[in-house]
Amino acid sequence: MLELKEISFAAEGENGRKEILKNINLKIDEGFNVITGPNGGGKSTLAKIIAGIITPTEGKIYLDGEDITELSITERAKKGISFAFQQPVRFKGITVHDLISLASGKDISINEACDYLSQVGLCARDYINREVNASLSGGELKRIEIATVLARGTKVSLFDEPEAGIDLWSFNNLIKVFEKMRNTLGGSILIISHQERILNIADKVIVVANGNIKAEGTKDEILPELLGATASACKVLTDSLGGNE
Repeated sequence: MLELKEISFAAEGENGRKEILKNINLKIDEGFNVITGPNGGGKSTLAKIIAGIITPTEGKIYLDGEDITELSITERAKKGISFAFQQPVRFKGITVHDLISLASGKDISINEACDYLSQVGLCARDYINREVNASLSGGELKRIEIATVLARGTKVSLFDEPEAGIDLWSFNNLIKVFEKMRNTLGGSILIISHQERILNIADKVIVVANGNIKAEGTKDEILPELLGATASACKVLTDSLGGNE
């Protein structure tokens, strides 16, 4: 289990010091968890703190009871936390097979690597020997990155807005991959997302806004109010633009 206790984060900006996260207390259990909320509310900062990319100003992070607050992203990966970026990293000279082997921590066979690619909906023979470079589309890179997460088999799999920068066809396939992960992958899956279709397959939804956790619960508890608030906000915007005239 991942637990955040009294997590705060502040950064220096043009107008002085700004609080981005304020006393976050959160438990991430096994299952499919989605963090959502308005842009600028602190979601991506929270993801980076969990991954170890940035260190909180205050508070502690625990993984299965162990304090990992001061551990680097590499040390956390060894403990069992994987992080998938909004824009997957490209590696010139490294093949897809190499990348999956590196992720697994051992020299896996081509057949094993192909199995992970098949699980994310890619035709293995078309990708296994390709370089992880600009020749791959955003959707292809997203699925290859998820294949590395599967190969790693971590306790916590963290994805920051995986739908960013991919086309509709790739997004539809991405949903299928996450549905399969939800049903087959152990541990905790934590996704930062605005997408209703991703929220709809969540076991737990956490709403973050203005640096605070505003609500958390099952999708049935959270989504009706969340989507209702979104609809109301859209109506206010439409009215202010003269949409009722």
